[in-house]
Amino acid sequence: MLLVTSIIASVATIFFIKLSFAVIGLRRKNKVVLGSGGHEDLERAIRAQGNFAEYVPIGLILIACLELNGAPWWLNSILGTALLSGRLIHAAGINVPPPNFRKRVLGMQLTFVTLIALVMLNLGWSLYKFVG
Repeated sequence: MLLVTSIIASVATIFFIKLSFAVIGLRRKNKVVLGSGGHEDLERAIRAQGNFAEYVPIGLILIACLELNGAPWWLNSILGTALLSGRLIHAAGINVPPPNFRKRVLGMQLTFVTLIALVMLNLGWSLYKFVG
């Protein structure tokens, strides 16, 4: 069962919907059907949503793999929380004018450290189970 992954994926979906509604609201406000129409606030919202959509799925796959391979629930919970925190910090750094580069960098660092940890744990866990 993928209990932790289910919770993390559900919370991620709530955040993604929130980011999507921000894009939709700005598209309506600025009367833009496609792209940003040169509106900086809309471009920021689009990138916050896009960055979330680009990084979260691979993280969720790796969390699910780790959970399926028997990793403890607390490890997956920490990694899932770190992934979502990284993406939210990054989104906050993009969406607030002027962009807060410190938050963007921190968000990316947390995301990459989490993804690298997930890769290493998945490889280690899988090789241990495969050989052992």
